[in-house]
Amino acid sequence: MKPALRHQLQRLDMRLAELDAHLADPQLTTDIQRYAQVAREQAEAAAVVERFRAYEQREADLAAARELLADPEMAEMAREEIAAADADIERLHAELQTALLPRDPDDVRNAFVEIRAGTGGEESALFAADLARMYLRFCERRGWRTEVMSESASDLGGYKELVLRVEGEQVYGQLKFESGGHRVQRVPETESQGRIHTSACTVAVMAEPDEQAEVTINPSELRIDTFRASGAGGQHVNKTDSAIRITHLPTGIVAECQDDRSQHRNKAKAMAVLLARLRDKERGEREAKEAATRKSLVGSGDRSDRIRTYNFPQGRLTDHRINLTLYKLGSIMDGELDDVVDALKAAQAQAQLAALEGAA
Repeated sequence: MKPALRHQLQRLDMRLAELDAHLADPQLTTDIQRYAQVAREQAEAAAVVERFRAYEQREADLAAARELLADPEMAEMAREEIAAADADIERLHAELQTALLPRDPDDVRNAFVEIRAGTGGEESALFAADLARMYLRFCERRGWRTEVMSESASDLGGYKELVLRVEGEQVYGQLKFESGGHRVQRVPETESQGRIHTSACTVAVMAEPDEQAEVTINPSELRIDTFRASGAGGQHVNKTDSAIRITHLPTGIVAECQDDRSQHRNKAKAMAVLLARLRDKERGEREAKEAATRKSLVGSGDRSDRIRTYNFPQGRLTDHRINLTLYKLGSIMDGELDDVVDALKAAQAQAQLAALEGAA
């Protein structure tokens, strides 16, 4: 183990002692929010420190076994113990490195998934509907709840734009790598000559802010318009001016909702989406500054990035960020995204580990 990593773990061991002392202080229970925060940090630190102590114990076992090699009667047993200790040390070392990687605090949040048709006209809108179905199936497999926040249907049953809210465990952490440009290559239903067309959609995944949102909005900076709901499914919407469009004047960011019969609920949903978009904009600007000094392996989050190609004639999905190619497009479009998500998370962890070792 590198000295820098050992030193980091030793400091975490000392921090755990401090956290244990904090939790034993009766005063802390008077502030429930602070108590929960300290308890969460203590639990995370304890899990890592427990592994570190096991690592140190196996190091001691290894040293003792090596000393026994000199005794002919104990040599065979010593060799077995050395092999076992080496394996445990290697495993624990990898686990400790992973445990110390920086975590995105937003990973635990719910998320908004925004899908927009791009180049390719009606075919792009149909592909947006296919992407929406893929994500909805993926969420269903995970046991997550989904809700349509707003939608703008196209003439042939696709979507010009669709915003979903996804609620569940580690939603943003699982879906955040979907942000970017998605390109499709296939023969459109409207193509009579059987020629392959290329079209594109953009996906933006935004962490849902807390109820006490970090983004503060001055009411004077908002323009709120009401209008009559329209488009596909309009027969299910009350034909009054219940639809809401909210514009944040300083940035020009717009959110609207016409999904509900209640103007009040539509306004609340539109405001939630607007807050997420503003927060995502702030996050993007912050990450752009960081990327100027250190480019991340997995995605800058730039909506113009072409992150993935879906080639239907070849049954192939390619994620260009990590050069991942899978020939199982049918099952992926049916929501089996796990292989893609896991590969992207592993690539991010590798990049973080390389940065950590470089800093050490």
